[in-house]
Amino acid sequence: MNKNYSLEEIEMIAKELISNSKHKILLFNGEMGVGKTTLIKEICRVLGSNDIISSPTFSLVNEYHTTTDDIIYHFDFYRINHEEEALDIGIEEYFDSGHWCLIEWPNNIKNLLPLNASEVTITLADNNLRNIQLN
Repeated sequence: MNKNYSLEEIEMIAKELISNSKHKILLFNGEMGVGKTTLIKEICRVLGSNDIISSPTFSLVNEYHTTTDDIIYHFDFYRINHEEEALDIGIEEYFDSGHWCLIEWPNNIKNLLPLNASEVTITLADNNLRNIQLN
């Protein structure tokens, strides 16, 4: 998956990302302000969560519930100083849970990332568009 999209197309992009991902662990890469959290909010909505979705910048992880009794974990490792901080919250248990794990700033815990993860890269494109790549 490699395409440009506008904010008006974000629901379609979220649906494509969910259906095209080989894994339930998604690693979101992109500069600050590119739209990672905005896309994650839409993914959670498409997966059936009615919770208020916000970036877990200080708590490191937020847990959202879906209408089908599933769980979505949303991580933000922007402010992490040492990978041990992720180990302290039990990151391995989250990754092994079988639930969706949506991870912002994954490079800050690169030695802890599981092999069964899909990488999502968002960049700014021309005309107020975003480019998304799924690997």
